[in-house]
Amino acid sequence: MIRAQGVNHIGIAVKSIDAQRAFYENVLGARFEGVETVAEQKVRVAFYALGPESNPVRLEILEPTAPDSPIAGFIEKRGEGLHHVAYTVSDLPARLAELKAGGVRLIDEAPRSGAHHTRIAFVHPKASMGVLTELCEPMGEHAARNHP
Repeated sequence: MIRAQGVNHIGIAVKSIDAQRAFYENVLGARFEGVETVAEQKVRVAFYALGPESNPVRLEILEPTAPDSPIAGFIEKRGEGLHHVAYTVSDLPARLAELKAGGVRLIDEAPRSGAHHTRIAFVHPKASMGVLTELCEPMGEHAARNHP
């Protein structure tokens, strides 16, 4: 069982974060939280927040940094758009072990580093009705701040 504590963010694949900023900021009214590069995943990530500052909905905008990145492959096959839904969990290694023991198909059997001070792992979309599912475990001081 995933034991999700809430939706952590919604991931959206784009060719260019800079080309999309006006939409997220001026049309949606989202608050820009910053950009970081996750070299291991060959992706540049921008985070936006919508709604109340005390409990925002976060959007993770994903831009490939290399032609062989998973996001570049996704955009090539499906175009820009919804990429994944991420859920906050605690004890990610235990969640993955439990899912694997239950026969749930995983992309990652061990956590890896993610953006915004998280450890992440993905559940295969064939195990979740075609939706790529990301499990996020906020680390250190970010664990308490992201989900009390």
